[in-house]
Amino acid sequence: MTLPVTPADVTAAREVLAGAVLRTPTLPAPRLSAITGAHVFVKYENLQVTASFKERGALNKLASLSPQERAAGVVAMSAGNHAQAVAYHAARLGIRATIVMPKHTPIVKVAATEAHGARVVLHGESVGDASVEADRIAREESLVWVHPYDDAFVIAGQGSIAAEMLEDAPDLDALLVPVGGGGLISGIALAARAARPQIEIVGVETTLYPSMWNALHQQDLPCDGATLAEGIAVKQAGALTREIVSALVSDVVLVNEPTIERAVNLFLTQQKTLAEGAGAAGLAALLAEPERYRGRNVGLVVSGGNIDPRIVASIMMRELEREERIVSFRFSMLDRPGELGLISTLLGSLGANILEVEHKRHFLDVHAKGARLDVTVETRDRQHAEDVYKALIENGMDVVRVDWHSGA
Repeated sequence: MTLPVTPADVTAAREVLAGAVLRTPTLPAPRLSAITGAHVFVKYENLQVTASFKERGALNKLASLSPQERAAGVVAMSAGNHAQAVAYHAARLGIRATIVMPKHTPIVKVAATEAHGARVVLHGESVGDASVEADRIAREESLVWVHPYDDAFVIAGQGSIAAEMLEDAPDLDALLVPVGGGGLISGIALAARAARPQIEIVGVETTLYPSMWNALHQQDLPCDGATLAEGIAVKQAGALTREIVSALVSDVVLVNEPTIERAVNLFLTQQKTLAEGAGAAGLAALLAEPERYRGRNVGLVVSGGNIDPRIVASIMMRELEREERIVSFRFSMLDRPGELGLISTLLGSLGANILEVEHKRHFLDVHAKGARLDVTVETRDRQHAEDVYKALIENGMDVVRVDWHSGA
């Protein structure tokens, strides 16, 4: 079978990238191994200068340009990591770069791209709109397209990741790889199959954007919605990448948003590393199907770490609530002096740390001489939360658990 990119292309890309792109470490992750039951190894691509694997493909493409093409300049379309990668390495090589981004791209990403010297054009409501505009600019200004995934040089550059992983961890049985347009998994599949033909390669998409899954299964599931994994929120997989994935990838699986959230949180709390939603997709797949990988050597790629700190804070709080380390109780009580003190003293004696109190009197479903008290507390774990609740009832409190996620 003849594919549009070969393992030899990956080998050539490694020579181009040597010394210009960080050879990131692949390290065992004992804590994740204990949680999942697999022997987990993590490739930290979030340590690149622009905090993403995209630098590899971008640089390999830029380095392939002729002197005339370099003089003309390049154009790329991206809402994030590819934009910064192209801008950064174009500046290093003295190439003029134009990046087209959707109008509502976060200001921090626009500023980061401009900081590398690129000209940023904001256009359209979606990446698709930006792509059309980038194509127009490329034709009118005779610029070279640097596609984010459907390009042979880009694919070969991304393949260097798997080559490095299998040098550092040669006994890997499976690789779980985030999939958007397919550039990353295509390159990884080429390199991994060449080095270890029996390895299982599994692509991971969010259930909201199953573009590669659709292509492989001849289905038409919708690709839409707000996802934490915006880096793989691609509505149409690439043509080159579909061909390579069909030939070399073992499976493509879908993971939901809560599992991606959990994976981001575990990378931060257990591995002390920052993973964006797309970068945590591989771990999400491992969490979703632990029995499939139990006892096997599994490689994960933290493909990027560009995530809004506010989103990280929200994820951590939501995970604490899911684990019942933060719980809320609603008390119905008489509105008289000392009642609040009794409740706070009792909670303190039970080892629950009060985080927030909301005292409500003026509701028609509250007795005229009564009050409603919502108290949010921190507990040690799920069992401690249940023990606190039982103790409150045993002490005569009129109390119920409040599940804010369900609107109770």
